[in-house]
Amino acid sequence: MFRRILVAVDGSDTANKALAAAIHLAKEMKGRVRVVHAIEELTYLVGFDQYGGYSGDLIKIMHDTASEILEGAMAVARAAGVEADCMLYDTPGQRLADAVSDAALRWDADLIVVGTHGRHGIGRILMGSGAEQITRLAPVPVLVVRADAPSQ
Repeated sequence: MFRRILVAVDGSDTANKALAAAIHLAKEMKGRVRVVHAIEELTYLVGFDQYGGYSGDLIKIMHDTASEILEGAMAVARAAGVEADCMLYDTPGQRLADAVSDAALRWDADLIVVGTHGRHGIGRILMGSGAEQITRLAPVPVLVVRADAPSQ
């Protein structure tokens, strides 16, 4: 049923739990995994707008970090014996949910797996809920993997 499983990762423990769930499903269904990471703009944190841009050092750090996250996820998938590939999405102004939904459509995914940090209160207002946005925009079913305990 779910043979093409797209999983969004950000390097967090919760995303790693989502990756483990995606790998487990792929093994059970004899499917494959596509690991995606989206670099989001930091405008709400640092005050740069899309026209002001970022310094070259910050862009390099964001790309290096994203590459490390994807390489780590791919190593986990390979160690589990699951066929996998990865994609980095870096489109200025594109929200995480849009990137993940677009990735699922382009790859013809059967399922999206995403972790949720369980933020509430002011944390949710400031940081948002990527999992909730993905669930609302997703063109396919979404499996949401919860954190061990809600983040404060």
